[in-house]
Amino acid sequence: MRVTVTLVLLLALFSLAPAAEDFHIGKLCVSSSTDTYAPGEVIVKFKDGVSKQQASTALADLGTSVISTNAQIGIQVLNIPAGKTVEEMVATFSARADVEYAEPNYIAHEFMTPNDPYYVYQWHLPLINMPAAWDQSTGIPGVVVAVIDCGVAYETYGAFTQAPDLAGTHFVAGYDYVNNDSHPDDDCAHGTHVTGTIAQTTNNSLGVAGVAFNCSIMPIKVLDASGNGTYANIVSGITFAADNGAKVINMSFGGASGSTALQNAVIYAYNKGVTIVCAAGNAGTSAAQYPAAYTQCISVSAVRYDKTYTDYTSYGSTIDICAPGGDVNVDQNGDGYVDGVLQQTHDGTNYGTFGYYFYSGTSMACPHVAGVAALLISKNGGTMTPAAVRAALQNTATDLGATGWDQYYGYGLVNASARWHRFPPPIRQ
Repeated sequence: MRVTVTLVLLLALFSLAPAAEDFHIGKLCVSSSTDTYAPGEVIVKFKDGVSKQQASTALADLGTSVISTNAQIGIQVLNIPAGKTVEEMVATFSARADVEYAEPNYIAHEFMTPNDPYYVYQWHLPLINMPAAWDQSTGIPGVVVAVIDCGVAYETYGAFTQAPDLAGTHFVAGYDYVNNDSHPDDDCAHGTHVTGTIAQTTNNSLGVAGVAFNCSIMPIKVLDASGNGTYANIVSGITFAADNGAKVINMSFGGASGSTALQNAVIYAYNKGVTIVCAAGNAGTSAAQYPAAYTQCISVSAVRYDKTYTDYTSYGSTIDICAPGGDVNVDQNGDGYVDGVLQQTHDGTNYGTFGYYFYSGTSMACPHVAGVAALLISKNGGTMTPAAVRAALQNTATDLGATGWDQYYGYGLVNASARWHRFPPPIRQ
């Protein structure tokens, strides 16, 4: 029997294409510096009772000179001698009996706000605290997210064209299990939209932003142009991702039928250290959807702008966490556009013409969590077990609904910038 799985929801109700003059883009307020402190400088405060002459003599003896002083708190900013490091001079001054403290002259960076002009319409990114999260990490190329879907507009090849807003995104080799070739191009539009949420090229003064934009994408095509695919192809896609270095798998689709083969593929990837993030489903009921229902997967339900669960989202005992899925029937934030999740893609038939589309569904919620998982792994140096990623995501989620876990929001709304832990590590039965 041939078993197929249908996309949770593919909804392209609104294409955003305002005239360029409708936008006013301010100066780029993003520092390109990666320095944590000023080279060649230290801050020193001598203890009370140390005279100016004594301090001057000490500075001269150590070969330093004063750049500036702050009399209110009694500090001096010093140039250090050539051939000395900041760390060495901090240690030298700290060891002196006449010094209260010494430290590097640390650098503060402006908080990151992407200069992508349509970012202002991406209400779903601030909802999960992405601006603060980007100040902690934007991802690293070594963390690969496999987008198992209907392909991605990642290259210009044959009838297909690379999406302009993915031109700066890093891709690694994937595979097309529908056509059995090495060109997993998108003939459906859904996979490109999903990929944009994870790693759309960001700060390129074009279009929109993505969650983990410095991570890499592995496009794997298992769904055809109509959004359907066999479980066998999905199984192959999962094992390909696990065998070829993916750290995270995003699956924004689901079926109502469980499968031993599908479950075993999920277990295989999990045991190889892959974090698996899945759309919970758009059934609007508590009926389990697969692969999201498997315990190795992080099942993501959907909320709207006002952080309430949507009428389409699946719910029930398998829900782990929620994320913005959008609602194209409302404009709760009053920006003049429907509250879908905004990303660039094509219309599903013309693979060379792109626009910015509002989609809604748990398909759109899922990549928010996959992107945040990639950031977590990046912040941990590129290695983190799936269990640790799950615990971090769920323990730091913004609690919604009933206190603690509930069947609509799971452990709450994914919080990209959270640094605290409220609940014990959850174990889903």
